[in-house]
Amino acid sequence: MARQKKLPAFEQSLSDLQALVERLESGDLSLEESLATFEKGIALTRECQSALQDAEQRVQVLLEQNGTLTEQTHDGSLLP
Repeated sequence: MARQKKLPAFEQSLSDLQALVERLESGDLSLEESLATFEKGIALTRECQSALQDAEQRVQVLLEQNGTLTEQTHDGSLLP
């Protein structure tokens, strides 16, 4: 059996969320299963949002220079 590469938490949560959405969209779940799946999806969404907020804060800290925030575009060039 091939070993699966362990994904970082954010990527794994995002993958799990995608799988839940696909299950919900299939229309094959009972009402109770749909509600339970939706509830898991909400929890995963919150985990992903939290991870993204943490990453954004880390980026802001890294971009601080001499006590001021230097905004940059995604390609690294400074904004006017």
